[in-house]
Amino acid sequence: MSDHGTNGAPDGFKLLTAEEVAEMLSVPERWVRDASREGRIPTVKLGRYRRFRRDAVFAWIEAREVEGRGRK
Repeated sequence: MSDHGTNGAPDGFKLLTAEEVAEMLSVPERWVRDASREGRIPTVKLGRYRRFRRDAVFAWIEAREVEGRGRK
């Protein structure tokens, strides 16, 4: 079994659209587009298009994960 995506690139290098990232994060697509323009989420610029590397998005999510604190 191969670790390559349908575009022939390794899965981690698969480029996602803002719509796909929004679905992954359960946020509005507009939030993803704004975060991309503001540099708050890792983005690949392809001319006027912005795409998101799958592995970079997962790393970005993990970097923001926080431990829950119990109630006092």
